[in-house]
Amino acid sequence: MAPVPALPIFTGYNMGKKEKSERLTASSDTVGNEADAKSHLRHPVPPNPLTKPEEFVRGMAKHLTDLSRLVDEQASRLHDVSYAAANRNSDIREIHGLSTIAQAIDDALSRSRREILTAQPDGPRPREVLDDALESVRRHVAAGVVMRTLYQHTTRFDEATKEYVQKATSLGASVRTLDEFFDRLIIVDDVAFIAANADRTSAVAVSEPAVVGFLRDMFNRSWDRAKPFPFVPNYAAMAAKEVMPAMRDSIKRLLINGYPDKQIARRLGISERSLQGHIATMKRELEAHNRMQMGYLWGRGEGE
Repeated sequence: MAPVPALPIFTGYNMGKKEKSERLTASSDTVGNEADAKSHLRHPVPPNPLTKPEEFVRGMAKHLTDLSRLVDEQASRLHDVSYAAANRNSDIREIHGLSTIAQAIDDALSRSRREILTAQPDGPRPREVLDDALESVRRHVAAGVVMRTLYQHTTRFDEATKEYVQKATSLGASVRTLDEFFDRLIIVDDVAFIAANADRTSAVAVSEPAVVGFLRDMFNRSWDRAKPFPFVPNYAAMAAKEVMPAMRDSIKRLLINGYPDKQIARRLGISERSLQGHIATMKRELEAHNRMQMGYLWGRGEGE
């Protein structure tokens, strides 16, 4: 928005005679000319203080009226700009507090008519949370809503999650797992919810079509490379045989890229203690005494 022009009311007192005469002539020349009159309104000219008192008073009254109109015009422009900014920002809404976030997601889920996409990192969730989620699956699938969920490979070792997946898939939902992926993401029709801070106590609800489309595409790409969750219960040994190579490859890659244990564990949805157990096993397989030697052996192409 252009800055509001200066509003010099009594600057005529500081003018020389020549300037006063030219200013008064320029002001009078604008009368009857519509274009110049509009310019005059945007830049009101104060009356000449050397005129007769009654003329000066009338001129000052008109000048103040013009100033008032200018202020109204600028206020209207400011309102238009503020309104446009508000509408633009309404596509991104910040939500603070776990209970408020949960309520916002529940509200969106209650209005869902087409599709619910969920990416849930950090490993298995508590049984009571899964039980509540199952009721939501039952209700939405019955209403014709497509439901797809991404978990991490580590959930395959959790009995509560396996039971939930059995029931959810029997209802018509789809579940797959990955070794690692992006942070938590929920897309409900045309609204996406993503975390806004590290501890996920703040979130952002996005309804901007381009952004939601990008997030949906990212989810679909991850879905395409994910592995279907077994439809029947399987023992941990069977799950390990299927997903462990991918997990070990991720650990190797993240260690080579210099990620600390805490970040690696979080990205894989396992505890730091479990991560260290995996690394110890990988060192034994390479016959390495420490991580430095393990990295050196990887650099030589061993353990491929």
